[in-house]
Amino acid sequence: MLEHLHIKNVALITESNIDFEKGLNIISGETGAGKSMVIDSLNFALGERTSSNFLRKGEKMAVVEAVFRVKEQSVFQKLYENGIAVEQDGTILLTRTMNQSGKTVCRINGSIVTVGMMKECAEGLLDIHGQHSHQSLLNTAKQIQILDRFCGKELEKVKEVFDTYYKEYKEIEKSLSKLVEDEQQRIRKMDLLQFQIEEISQANITVGEEKELLEIRNVLVNKEKIKNLTENSLQLLYYGTETEQSAIDQLSKALQYISDLTEYDEKMNNIYETLSSVYAQMDDAIRDLKHYDDNALEQTEELENIEQRIQLLYHLKKKYGNSEQEILQFYQNAVEEMEFLSNSEEMTQKLNQKKKHIEKQLQQVAQQLSDIRIKKAKQIQKEIEQQLWDLEMKQCQFVILVENKKEISQNGKDKVEFLISANAGEELKPLSKIASGGEMSRVMLALKTVLAKADNIEAFIFDEIDTGVSGRTAQKVAEKMAVVAKTHQIICITHLPQIAAMADYHFLIEKNVEQQKTITTVTALDSEKSVYEIARLIGGAKMTEATWKAAKELKEQANILKIT
Repeated sequence: MLEHLHIKNVALITESNIDFEKGLNIISGETGAGKSMVIDSLNFALGERTSSNFLRKGEKMAVVEAVFRVKEQSVFQKLYENGIAVEQDGTILLTRTMNQSGKTVCRINGSIVTVGMMKECAEGLLDIHGQHSHQSLLNTAKQIQILDRFCGKELEKVKEVFDTYYKEYKEIEKSLSKLVEDEQQRIRKMDLLQFQIEEISQANITVGEEKELLEIRNVLVNKEKIKNLTENSLQLLYYGTETEQSAIDQLSKALQYISDLTEYDEKMNNIYETLSSVYAQMDDAIRDLKHYDDNALEQTEELENIEQRIQLLYHLKKKYGNSEQEILQFYQNAVEEMEFLSNSEEMTQKLNQKKKHIEKQLQQVAQQLSDIRIKKAKQIQKEIEQQLWDLEMKQCQFVILVENKKEISQNGKDKVEFLISANAGEELKPLSKIASGGEMSRVMLALKTVLAKADNIEAFIFDEIDTGVSGRTAQKVAEKMAVVAKTHQIICITHLPQIAAMADYHFLIEKNVEQQKTITTVTALDSEKSVYEIARLIGGAKMTEATWKAAKELKEQANILKIT
């Protein structure tokens, strides 16, 4: 739901903070006070386009912040998909600014996003309905989704089976499309694959080969230096010079002296054992060094051959991958694709047979989906008709049309459309074709009343949809709106006292002149001030005892109706 709205420097509003609550939030005020600015600000925060005069005259920046708290997982999923952090408490903060040049900056939970991303992520947060706006319920493409949600788990189980078959069906179509490509293109592709397979195969590479070759090359390039360093080390450690004994000989002599010492002091045994261990390790190291000097440097590979092999690996890496492993994987993929293309005729026959089998399964499951939808649609349309009759549309006919399409899509083979005939003798038309604002208002309320549980949008805004209704019908509209407000947050801009009286929370929009500037303010009304505003809606600007009494009675009756 929408918890808080902050508006700054928007049209006539200098700065306003509005805290909305659960239930029915009513916004009223005199004509021209600026009620539409609240809706315009919300639309702006949701990523919609706005006019050039949105920014208050003389100001540098307009700011709108909307704080939502949601539970719907599909909303969070859109945030995840767009790389936006999600708060643990379900809070979503939409912020959008506009400067003097008309440039806007959008943020969601502090992350900068594009207008398109803002609009996509905000799609499930709020449903704003005015006389000429397009809603989720008026969008034909989404009507099948609404019907499916109403069908519940019965349809969900069948839909899971359908989705599995449909995914497999699309994969088969993709493979067949690949097989029936232009024959010349297929031959060219096979020629290229054959060349690639032969080039990698003839290279006969192994994983880790390049590293070994680089090590060998490093030894061969520095052969003389290595030889000198090795011999110098052996001379000091093992051979010695004419004037000095080697390190191993000197250590041997020291061991003899310490051995003699042990006869006089047993404490020297520990030192003797330690040095004996060092002598043994030194002897092993010298043997390894001599072996390296005798054999390791006698490499048979020529440096030129090593260089050629390394260059070959570099060449293959540029074409087929960044490592020997990736080159070999490319080779495996090429072999599989070559086999696939070589056996295209046989593969086509097999895939076509499999496609026919899957098509049969899809048709059967799609029919199950249709049966469930048709059954549920009949139930829902009767409930909606009853709601419309309660709203004084006694001749109304409402139909949820479920038709078969020629082709199967991800939703099955059904096309779902909500149709209505508002008056006796009129033909059924799509909801979007309703011309009367009063009729549209009542249809939307009837739909929201019945489909409230199926609609995953938690908050609705009705922008003066009570236009065209009055008297008994207005009272019915108010009662239906109160019913929807029990399960959804509703924010309603109205000029009807019957609807205003149903408010759980009432806000007044007023326009005043301060220091020769027109300023619009939004004020939360307490119970007494709410009654005063209802009286104004009943009798206009002139307050009388009769209008005050009528307003008070209307509010009391509304409170009783909300309890029952």
